[in-house]
Amino acid sequence: MTLVFLTVTTYPVTFRLLILRLCSAWIYCEVAGRPLYGRVSGIQVNAGEVRYNACAHSEEWYGAYIMKAISLLGFALLVPTAPAFANVTVSSPASNAQVATTFLLNATASPCSSQTVSAMGYSFDNSPSTTIVNGAVINAQITGPVGSHTLHVKSWGNKGASCVTDVALNIGTTPVSRPPMVPANAVAITGIHALANWKDEYDTGVGTGSSTGAMALVKTPAMTSTARQFDTTYTNYGGERYWVSFGTDSTAMNFLYDGWVYIASPNNDLANLELDMNQTMPNGQTAIFGFQCDGYSNTWDYTANSGTPQKYNDVWLHSNQTCNPRNWSVNAWHHVQISYSRDGNGNITYKSVWLDSKEQDLNVTVNSAFALGWGPSLLTNLQVDGFGISGSARVYLDNLTVYRW
Repeated sequence: MTLVFLTVTTYPVTFRLLILRLCSAWIYCEVAGRPLYGRVSGIQVNAGEVRYNACAHSEEWYGAYIMKAISLLGFALLVPTAPAFANVTVSSPASNAQVATTFLLNATASPCSSQTVSAMGYSFDNSPSTTIVNGAVINAQITGPVGSHTLHVKSWGNKGASCVTDVALNIGTTPVSRPPMVPANAVAITGIHALANWKDEYDTGVGTGSSTGAMALVKTPAMTSTARQFDTTYTNYGGERYWVSFGTDSTAMNFLYDGWVYIASPNNDLANLELDMNQTMPNGQTAIFGFQCDGYSNTWDYTANSGTPQKYNDVWLHSNQTCNPRNWSVNAWHHVQISYSRDGNGNITYKSVWLDSKEQDLNVTVNSAFALGWGPSLLTNLQVDGFGISGSARVYLDNLTVYRW
């Protein structure tokens, strides 16, 4: 679909016209940032003085630049149709989120007033400027003004219907964290969430009950072509561990775990969310980079071996940084990045974690080497621990990359 925008500034409001193909004869107008639309009869919108011809190539597209504002406003108010709501689903950012001035907008649109969606767009507050994206998906980095603002995420049907979802945001009002540093020579393993060799098992070290798990690759919600869905059912605080092997490098000493996590509503049955990585070192021992968001202590936790590699005792240690998975916005994508390194003896330095671009520094070093008898392996876990006597939780993982160097 070709879209033609014209801006008309008159007292006391600024209009923005979206002229769709005139065989459909629809006119779309934003008044003070809110959409109105109506059907026009005939090819011309008769304003009196000026008509703007927007023919492109052999297609017949026309726009009208309305000089008589009263005529246009009268027309718009005579045939308004209020925009429909809830057809536009915004996965990221979450409502009332704190974001940097440039942030990810991920949104999808289902049929709007039973019409096939032809385009989507977004604007801020009462701005007359709307950015348009063809199709029914927006997945882009966008830039917004500093302060408290409302992001309008819109869709348009192929016969003129309009739908909108509003998202309140706090933009760039706190210092923006520095991003993780990845050197140019780092090896990136991408798409780990979509690998076919994922497995799951009950973690006997969690709770006194049981758990079962199920996985599937799904298209909705997803940031890439598919996301991995994890469904966990538990009794007595049980936890289910999901894991996959993605390589065999034993020499790399620095890592960045970089993925996107989506917690479905309700989230009241989720105690801990664990995001680990394991590496077999050249001496045959396994370095366990254990990391979790702990809903009991409200902290980021990390794994250590309080024994020896041969007589190991793995323990969770609380950091001084806060986290609780039940406080994460539900039905929204969250960006999780974890930076750590090791030495030749399995002493691991947990450096920093970023949740939705907000940096939290740990900078703690502990020994986490275990003589498990494993062969060469790089492995990652996602574990869901239950909260309560029984329940279930659904979590999604997408766009998982592990960098190593």
